[in-house]
Amino acid sequence: MNPIFTYLKNLIVSKKILGEDNHLKELVKADILLKDLVDKDKVPGLAITALRDGKTIFQKGYGYANMDTGELIDPQKSIFRIASVSKPIAATALAKMVEEGIIDLNASLYDYVPYFPKKKYDFTIRQLANHTAGIRGYRGKEYALNEAYSIKDSIDIFKEDDLVFQPGTDYLYNSFDWVLVSLAMQEASGIPFEEYVKEKVLKPMGMTNTFSEIKNEHSNLTTFYTKTKLGFRESISVNNFYKLAGGGFLSTSEDIAKLGQAYLDKKTGDKAILSHFLTSEKIKGKPTYYGLGWQVSFDKTGRPFYGHVGNGVGGYSNFYIYPEEQMVFSILINCTDPKVQPELDEVISTLILNCEELI
Repeated sequence: MNPIFTYLKNLIVSKKILGEDNHLKELVKADILLKDLVDKDKVPGLAITALRDGKTIFQKGYGYANMDTGELIDPQKSIFRIASVSKPIAATALAKMVEEGIIDLNASLYDYVPYFPKKKYDFTIRQLANHTAGIRGYRGKEYALNEAYSIKDSIDIFKEDDLVFQPGTDYLYNSFDWVLVSLAMQEASGIPFEEYVKEKVLKPMGMTNTFSEIKNEHSNLTTFYTKTKLGFRESISVNNFYKLAGGGFLSTSEDIAKLGQAYLDKKTGDKAILSHFLTSEKIKGKPTYYGLGWQVSFDKTGRPFYGHVGNGVGGYSNFYIYPEEQMVFSILINCTDPKVQPELDEVISTLILNCEELI
């Protein structure tokens, strides 16, 4: 039984009255908030895994992996598109490659990818990873390409375009930055990016349900939806393999939580190297609230966290690590941006505030 519901049951058995226990009322509220997202047709399906001190304190599926068949979400097995939550996975692999001396964060991209067209200014791997290199973002429907590009071939999409600013002078979040980072990693190591990630990140962390591409054997793959005025329809077909590092991985909420716990347990690599990844860049003295592949910020109550939000065709994701509270949150939804971030924030805040009551 889920620990949160075991806790509720024990309270009832010990004759504590629901109306007199504000903590209990708030925990029930969190569950109702998530259930309402499905009941009110805001999301087709959602999986959440929350950890505290390495223990699962809340794990549940809501709604449907497939609305036509009625297949329900399983937080341990249901596979979602995680969109930009892919960046922390890629960043973990990049940190490992830095630790192994294969790649230098302060080296020019051209040291590893000399065939990328020369721009007016040079830029580094670090600047690509923290989105200060000046590479442009998506244009039109480039976010939804359905071409079987390799990482190397995909740079044709943007390689002839000028930088949008001098590197280091501004910040522009985009996934093409990480296409170039993954290409540099591939060229530096001589190993396909997806294979390096699998061997250095996914296998060691036990992330057995995290994949780089959609395959027929993924029997637990959720159906990907887009919300319209008339309801949910299946999303258009896309091929995200080329932008794997920036937004192409597929995973379960439980697997993403494993990544977060590995960081809290300090099992992801050299502490000094990782500090570069988990420290916000500053532009003209002001923080960007972004490190190297990680959002590094504070929630509305001022609690520090690092993680990432993701939004892509057929998938929306939240991944947060709260180091002071020793908590990890992984929430995955099988729908393009369903506009439910305020509700997700409220659920997370509720679980943080009441976590002591669950242990």
